[in-house]
Amino acid sequence: MVKNWRQALGKWGEMKAASYLISQGIEILKRNYRCEYGEIDLIAKDGETIVFVEVKTRSSSKYGQPEEAVDAAKQEHIVASAENYLMENSFTEDWRVDVVSIIGQPKDKEAEELMWYKNALE
Repeated sequence: MVKNWRQALGKWGEMKAASYLISQGIEILKRNYRCEYGEIDLIAKDGETIVFVEVKTRSSSKYGQPEEAVDAAKQEHIVASAENYLMENSFTEDWRVDVVSIIGQPKDKEAEELMWYKNALE
């Protein structure tokens, strides 16, 4: 049951992140891209730049901020997945990785907190 709640929280966060990015003029190209290296929550376009978006959602900040979960290992998976997507689709545009951090719950209409970190890799 916890897994289903976590999945619901994650899907809600991805929906909130996509809506927010669209409101900021970002075009969503693909959701939940999966390959042998991992998953990318959102693939978007910001002008001529391809943007790989990792969405991290938590119901509260009790155990830290959501973006703290994007550690070095997660970043490696994101970069490998991004490079795989670029190769599969013959994209040569500039690209970056962003993180959208959300605190809130699906029962709430709006997220308590949403932060967008552009070019978020260390």
